[in-house]
Amino acid sequence: MNHSNLVRIVLASCASLLSAMAASALPQETSGTQIEVVESLENQSPALVNKPALRFGKAQTTALTIRVDDSVKYQTIEGFGASFTDSSAWLFDKKLSREQRKAALEMLFDPQKGIGLSVLRQPMGASDFALTDYSYDDVAPGEKDPSLAKFSIDHDKAYILPILKEALAINPNLKIIGTPWSPPGWMKTSQSMIRGALLPEAYPALAKYFVKYIKAYQDAGVPVFAITIQNEPVNVPGNYPGMDMTVVEQTAFLRENLGPALREAGLNTKVLVFDHNWDLIEYPIAVLDDSKAAGFAAGTATHCYGGSPTAQAELHERFPDKEIWMTECSGGDWQKGNLLEQQARLVINSTRNWAKSVVLWNLALDQNHEPFLGGCTNCRGVVTVNHSASPVQVVPTVDFTALAHASKFLKPGARRVASNSFDQGSLEDVAFQNPDGSIVLIVLNSSGSSQPLNISWKAQFASYKMPAGAVATFHWPAASSK
Repeated sequence: MNHSNLVRIVLASCASLLSAMAASALPQETSGTQIEVVESLENQSPALVNKPALRFGKAQTTALTIRVDDSVKYQTIEGFGASFTDSSAWLFDKKLSREQRKAALEMLFDPQKGIGLSVLRQPMGASDFALTDYSYDDVAPGEKDPSLAKFSIDHDKAYILPILKEALAINPNLKIIGTPWSPPGWMKTSQSMIRGALLPEAYPALAKYFVKYIKAYQDAGVPVFAITIQNEPVNVPGNYPGMDMTVVEQTAFLRENLGPALREAGLNTKVLVFDHNWDLIEYPIAVLDDSKAAGFAAGTATHCYGGSPTAQAELHERFPDKEIWMTECSGGDWQKGNLLEQQARLVINSTRNWAKSVVLWNLALDQNHEPFLGGCTNCRGVVTVNHSASPVQVVPTVDFTALAHASKFLKPGARRVASNSFDQGSLEDVAFQNPDGSIVLIVLNSSGSSQPLNISWKAQFASYKMPAGAVATFHWPAASSK
């Protein structure tokens, strides 16, 4: 089979999607008043559809009005993405041809040909989505390696690092966040990557472990933009890697070991604390209340599996100089109803509440939600690699669509700007301004029926009617300086 046929097969389920989106990458032919509209509906194919362009004018209808005010600016948006877990990278390496992999990576990471994903949160060693249980310093049972003489990222060199380098070549703005699910077992009370807590004498070794990881990845051509200290430190799973790390332990480790080790190594990699659910924010509050520990922390990482994203606003109010990153939120078969509505709401509410990123979980899983070590048996990837089909298919999921409504249109350095929202059960929205001055407005109609609306900007109005359950991105250029 020739190259062009393979690429056509990979993108069979989304070729029309990217074709429909291509027009959104074209330069504006009119200045100031034309609004591009891209709309999606649950289970619609293609997923994102270019609608007829709107124009701003003086007329305001009786419908609800979303007022965008780009003179009021909030956080900078760093990007949207997921994780090339060991499982996801293995699928791309083992189940796709070279041509299929290239086409799928372009679909995910290319800002012009694809949707321009720009954040990857990468497990440091095994997570629940891996083929084997491994760390970067595994030794025989009963042995220890406090000098980290046996440290090696060879496991990742097999297929994770090559995939990351391919993605970076497509999108050089891609930011890598490293997160351990567990340190090597010999550092822990359980003497295993399963369960346990960090041994007091292992604090210096774990700090050195982070330093060696960052340097090894950098030497391999993959710079690490940020790290989090421990994935879900309050969750101690019984059948896949994890570790109990109390707030007192995390504060002390950051203050006395990790922060100084990074500083002494001359590394400017950001450190994000916590990396757990919205309903547990007393944890990052306590860490950041320690001024010495906080001095080493860029901010907080959050997950979506408990509580509300409004918890992030509380964090921002307490620590306005600290960043907030939403670093994990998996979709899965437990979700019922309109999945597009749920995933678009995650993007809207996370960013409305100060998140600089919206990062889902696995970038790719197969048709059986696999491979996995333990934990979630029904998680959903951003794409599904269906290797039961012949030839293998790469199928974008609803998560791809929801992310695309933001990642395709927001450029590096974009900032959230003011807009009013009517909340769940009506029109939900969030607005941004790109560095070139263009405006991006994402609107979800969760009212249960078709809904007319006005967009108000600089004393001009545009009207539109959204179907029930639809999400739309409105994109228009900066105000004319004429």
